[in-house]
Amino acid sequence: MTHTLLPDISTQSSSLTPPYPLNWVGMENITLPIYIQNIRYISQANAYVSLDDPQAKGIHMSRLYTRLLDICKIEDLTLDHIQQVLQDFLTSHQGLSSHAKIELQGNFHLEQPALISDLSGWKSYPFHLSAELKAQQFKASFAIEIGYSSTCPCSAALARDLIQKRFEDAVSLGKLKLNDVNQISTWLGTTDAIVATPHSQRSTAQLKFNLSPSMKSIPIQQFIQHAERALATPVQTAVKRVDEQAFALANGQNLMFCEDALRRLYHAFIDYPEITAFDFKVIHAESLHAHDAVAQGSWPC
Repeated sequence: MTHTLLPDISTQSSSLTPPYPLNWVGMENITLPIYIQNIRYISQANAYVSLDDPQAKGIHMSRLYTRLLDICKIEDLTLDHIQQVLQDFLTSHQGLSSHAKIELQGNFHLEQPALISDLSGWKSYPFHLSAELKAQQFKASFAIEIGYSSTCPCSAALARDLIQKRFEDAVSLGKLKLNDVNQISTWLGTTDAIVATPHSQRSTAQLKFNLSPSMKSIPIQQFIQHAERALATPVQTAVKRVDEQAFALANGQNLMFCEDALRRLYHAFIDYPEITAFDFKVIHAESLHAHDAVAQGSWPC
């Protein structure tokens, strides 16, 4: 039996399509297991190269795909590994492409302890890693979302005002005696005394970092812990009443407008090693209004 070469339509020119170079051609939403800091994630990968030759019909997508599969074998994926994959993309498309890009997105799952009790539970943090090699210049960015609670300072002040007035009324009406500490303490434990509470909202910090090429391991867990320490009120998983009380205390001691939350994150990351720039956005999903309060900023400005 005579072996014949299979047809390759990509090598045949077509007069039906006008010739133009294209910024990016590739594949998206490739299911790809990866390891970062020895933790396994199921990510969705996007891979692209430029198509610089206006006469070329297309790129060799299988070359991108098969090279991308090598990432699965790496126990701790680093920027060096990603840069090498991008270089290999271009080497396999010599004469066709001068730019290459990879995007990896998934969810980081982290077991978090309760504030006081011995309970713990799992939290999910969506992340997005993007890397590009263009004219032999490598750049990478990393984005992650972190949930936290924010209690409105204005609402807290208004609630305190009502509680003060209720106390003054109780004294003036003779319901409370100022020299009776036990009576006052008992009264303070009733809804008649704590007549109002401030409103809180589940909030989200969207953090994007430009990473120095010298950064080796990608510090996902360190980014999360650093941001949650700065905000001081990360959302919880499994809790007992003692944890819920500790959470209420944390909210009461960390009243935040969205501007406050953003400035806390600025202060936390402005001198963080191997970050060359960042772009932050915080979203407070208001419980008072039917809209969100947001603050956004970047460094350098």
